[in-house]
Amino acid sequence: MSGVREICFDTETTGFHAKGDDRITEVGCIEIIDLLPTGKSFHAYINPRRSVPEKVIEITGLTTEFLSANGIYFEDAAQDFLDFIGDSQLVAHNADFDRGFINAELERAGFAPIKTERFTDTLQIAREKFPGSPASLDALCKRFGVSLSARDKHGAIIDSELLAEVYLQLKGGRAHSLGLDDAKQENKGSFVTPIANARPTPLAKLSTEAERQAHESFINELGDEMLWQKYWRKAKA
Repeated sequence: MSGVREICFDTETTGFHAKGDDRITEVGCIEIIDLLPTGKSFHAYINPRRSVPEKVIEITGLTTEFLSANGIYFEDAAQDFLDFIGDSQLVAHNADFDRGFINAELERAGFAPIKTERFTDTLQIAREKFPGSPASLDALCKRFGVSLSARDKHGAIIDSELLAEVYLQLKGGRAHSLGLDDAKQENKGSFVTPIANARPTPLAKLSTEAERQAHESFINELGDEMLWQKYWRKAKA
């Protein structure tokens, strides 16, 4: 039986106005099943048909020249993107932003927009889980000990990979992905005493035969009424 398939994804853009002049410059998607990455991904640089502002270049490293030479138009990537995501739930950090840009680009390319209910927002999950705490992707990576060493600039594919790690932690960590949380709930209220298995080869005795005989002689010298004799006889029985 197959698990639950979801897509962690991210977009890079020329700015903040999806319905205005801003466009997507990069799309990255990571497939996860039961919260764990499968190794399958989708990635595309997009030629935005416009210049990239200097402030955006500082953040993403994607220049107008690079995208003009290496990017494809969104309409040429749209069908491959839709085929990859299929009908899976889409996980994004600040999903309203990414949804706005993806749907604006899809509509310009003649495709139907993706419904709002298909998006899971990890920013909202984090704010509910940790009210009052920083909830950016970087802050959550720091909270959960997810390394940022592989990223020197914001990039759609690397941010999708980081998001997959953060999403796993927000959903309960690897214990949840292995079904251990469910097992805890099923066993709630019961107590199980662990039983140690016998060693396949018993440990050798630490005392010598001579030492054990000397100890027994010492116990016998204490007399039958001594408390030590009571426990010694039980131990020998």
